[in-house]
Amino acid sequence: MKRRDFVKGALAATAAAGLGGCTREMIEGKKSFHSARRKRVTLKIATSWPANFPIMGTGVDHFAKMVEAMSGGSLIIKVYPKNILVPALAVFDATSSGQIDGFHSGPYYWKGKNPAFALFSGLPMGMVASELKCWMDYGGGYDLWRELYGRYNLYPFMGGNTGVQMGGWFRKPIESLSDLHGLKMRIPGLGGEVMAKLGVNPILLPAGEIYTALERGTIDATEWVGPALDIRMGFYKVAPYYYTGFHEPGSILELTFNKKRFESLSDEHRAILAQAAEAMTTRMYHEFIDQNARALKKLKKLGVRIYDFPNDVIEAAKKAVKEVVDEQSAKSEDFKRVYASMAAYARLVEPWTEISEGRYLQIR
Repeated sequence: MKRRDFVKGALAATAAAGLGGCTREMIEGKKSFHSARRKRVTLKIATSWPANFPIMGTGVDHFAKMVEAMSGGSLIIKVYPKNILVPALAVFDATSSGQIDGFHSGPYYWKGKNPAFALFSGLPMGMVASELKCWMDYGGGYDLWRELYGRYNLYPFMGGNTGVQMGGWFRKPIESLSDLHGLKMRIPGLGGEVMAKLGVNPILLPAGEIYTALERGTIDATEWVGPALDIRMGFYKVAPYYYTGFHEPGSILELTFNKKRFESLSDEHRAILAQAAEAMTTRMYHEFIDQNARALKKLKKLGVRIYDFPNDVIEAAKKAVKEVVDEQSAKSEDFKRVYASMAAYARLVEPWTEISEGRYLQIR
């Protein structure tokens, strides 16, 4: 090899090596530099659940970790369980006013502000979780929800779904519609209004008071969620009759932000929150399925039997749902609009659900 060629080659190799080394260092340095300079944003989110509350509470905690990881630490979610920053059912107003940045709860808690809000949790005898999700995404549900919440300076996302909830725990068996007459039952939302049509006295109680009220006979029955959460409450010890449900076929949970605060965030941060909320919704729904299945097995080992409401109760409930819808629609144009959208989408999607999953479940 000629000396001239050797020198040229050595210089080229040295330059390439130096360039490669510097490039890695520069890239790493650049990342570190930008990470350090990127403005860190912190959002305060309050929940309606106690600390470490299974599935719903822990689901929000997981959401916060996901957001931090996806944003490279530039977006931090501080989660506050109920009664730490604000009371459990004050999260709507606190977020609306900007006292906090967001909350995790259930839309039917706010039906006193607008009866239409209850529909965003779902409807007794209505669509199941997968159908409701499709209505939100493709049937105009989100548009209506964000329009109505926008009046309160709020911007909602779906933040989970419980799936089909159980019909509740009863101290005595329900063998006919007449057995419901006069019963005192802890049950909220539109489900409570439907049960009232069946002769039940709906009662609202904080979670911590339900077991004692049931044990002492202050109430005769309670609904909660499903086996995964019900078994922890110990209801089976004092109300041995456990019924399948119709009042909450796919209850939506919400992750709602102060609208002005949300819109002030960068495009990147808004996209991260949207995708993390999607992931939380899917994860929470499937965790409910998994944990309900495991808890059901435990309940059966404890001797708990599962009952179906008699046919006259189911037929009366179907009529009651229509009465409640008609009454609320007459009182509230918003309720009427949201229900019309929901009903139209149900007419579209339910035939496919029956032919696909419905027929398959019959075959299985």
